[in-house]
Amino acid sequence: MKKTTLIYVAVALMISTNLFAQRTTDIEGGKDYPTISRFEGAVIEFYKETKWGSYKLPVSDQGTIDWGNPRVLEGKVTRIQYTVSNDNNSEFVLHNYKAAFKKSGYEILIALANEELGVSDRPHQWTEMYYVAGGYYNGIGNAKFGLNFQWPSWNNNQCFIAAKGHENDKDIYAIIYAIVDANYTLITQDVIEVEAVETGSVTAQSLDKGLTSDGHIALDGVFFNTGESTIKPESADALKNIAEYLDTHTEKNILIVGHTDNVGDFNANLKLSKDRAEAVINELVTKYSIKAEQLKAYGNGSTAPVASNSTDEGKAKNRRVEIVEQ
Repeated sequence: MKKTTLIYVAVALMISTNLFAQRTTDIEGGKDYPTISRFEGAVIEFYKETKWGSYKLPVSDQGTIDWGNPRVLEGKVTRIQYTVSNDNNSEFVLHNYKAAFKKSGYEILIALANEELGVSDRPHQWTEMYYVAGGYYNGIGNAKFGLNFQWPSWNNNQCFIAAKGHENDKDIYAIIYAIVDANYTLITQDVIEVEAVETGSVTAQSLDKGLTSDGHIALDGVFFNTGESTIKPESADALKNIAEYLDTHTEKNILIVGHTDNVGDFNANLKLSKDRAEAVINELVTKYSIKAEQLKAYGNGSTAPVASNSTDEGKAKNRRVEIVEQ
């Protein structure tokens, strides 16, 4: 097991909590995330652990804000809201978290302050887009993990940072949003623990076993962005192993079947599921020289769930691509 690294955030300006916080002590049950310290003098105003959830992070691979195509992080989510003296302005908060994450070996995915967030003097627009689901700004809905404090509408003294690390066989995403109010600085900290991807977890042996015993098997290790049919680069090892199996079983005729959860338009999901199946076939034919006549694409949309769509965990299981022997 990998040893955890404490992310130590530098000491805040030393002003008595009685002057600025809604509380002088942490709320009952509140605690720091095990590997991320707090500013000295900060008080926990809200704490909630969600054992499993789907969290949307609107940050592109190029390190820019992308509201239309957010990363979907699935795993345990811990949200903590702190108040600290409002002498800790947004640039100071950003500087300290950025330095702490870098020192601990985390990758900085994005770090922005004030007008760099893109909404300048309208932080309520940012917060509604980030936390509220739908609504006027078509928000991405991260408020479902709980909130206590709301944000000021016009004070543009704000910052946002997202970082990624790896601890104990999990990818850890840490997201900080801070905004300065009249009496305190509010720091909202989200930590998402994502089980590390086992690239190429589909093997020729597991395919043979699954098809022999059940007639079908889900292609773990083949990944797509939400709502897209373009295969992500980290799928390469899994596709190589699928091609190895097909190359040694040319007598088998195979269906590649896409499945979705029940979110969104039914017909759109049918199309997306077939598009993803066709994308897998295209990769196998063009990059691994598998004969096209051996494969056929089919899309089931949301018609064949393997778990309830009433939970995020169930939806994640239902979003899959399978190999089915004809």
